[in-house]
Amino acid sequence: MLFAVKMNVEIPRDLDEQVRVDLVEREKTYCQELQKSGTWRHIWRCAGQYANLSIFDVADNEELHRILWNLPLFPFMTIDITPLAQHPSDLAAGAR
Repeated sequence: MLFAVKMNVEIPRDLDEQVRVDLVEREKTYCQELQKSGTWRHIWRCAGQYANLSIFDVADNEELHRILWNLPLFPFMTIDITPLAQHPSDLAAGAR
């Protein structure tokens, strides 16, 4: 199942700098591991925001839920999720 996930990040300004650096580094590592596995298919930065729009390819809602809850920055995120389905006008639809 494909999901579009918009993640807005709001790390508190008064969070200890070393804690922030550690969280961001662990987030990057986790994200890249999921990309290498094919689960986190795409990630785009939203210009002018501390946010991203990502595409996840997971078995079901529960897998996506588990992945998102394990994000190191999860406590500082607002997340919007949109399930995706094939569009009949997609030129690539016939190739699949």
